[in-house]
Amino acid sequence: MQFLKDIFYLFYPNLCIKCEITLLQNEFFLCTICKNDLPIIDDNEHINVTLMSNFYGKVPVQNVRSFLFYQKGGVTQKLIHKLKYNNQPEIGVFIGNWFGERLKSAAVFNDVDYIVPVPLHIKKLKERGYNQVTMFGETLSKILNITYKPDILIRTSIAETQTLKQRFERFSNSKTKFKITDTKVFEKKHVLLVDDVITTGATLEACVNELLKTSNVKISIGTMAYTPKD
Repeated sequence: MQFLKDIFYLFYPNLCIKCEITLLQNEFFLCTICKNDLPIIDDNEHINVTLMSNFYGKVPVQNVRSFLFYQKGGVTQKLIHKLKYNNQPEIGVFIGNWFGERLKSAAVFNDVDYIVPVPLHIKKLKERGYNQVTMFGETLSKILNITYKPDILIRTSIAETQTLKQRFERFSNSKTKFKITDTKVFEKKHVLLVDDVITTGATLEACVNELLKTSNVKISIGTMAYTPKD
């Protein structure tokens, strides 16, 4: 069996998403050099306040954490693009494992009861075949020992692709709607809402507003990446 794998790898090598050199068999998605160059966000008071500031005066959130800085043309953008549009949901596992261990060490989400993904509309889910946040959320669930709870928060309208829109257009997008199917499940619980990228925070804000229809719920946010403000 290993012989067949070696032959397959010889003719169809995996390439680094960033530099496109052939990956070694113990490397995944990024070569070691490019992996070490990932723009990981430090967990410190300054950046945590910056992340929280996206929601100040809009919705109440307990904590916000994100793993990578997202910049146009950068390696994070390439990772997220491959994850969302090139049928590589396993990238969510790659990011989730790394981010999850950092969150576990920081113990910032120790009191969280459920992990909830930002949902895709059912039509978009059928087109893509998967929610790009699912494997990320499931991986965090395993590492942090927190129950993963999809399908309680659903999307009831289709928004245009966020990454193809200008910042001001994303911010003004009022067509994206969400619905909580059961307002009792998260009652008196702490929910960690997970998504791929914080841009303006508008989508996450809409999700938080819907989750707040539950009595005495607390909400935190965790994402794969964060786009710094200009």
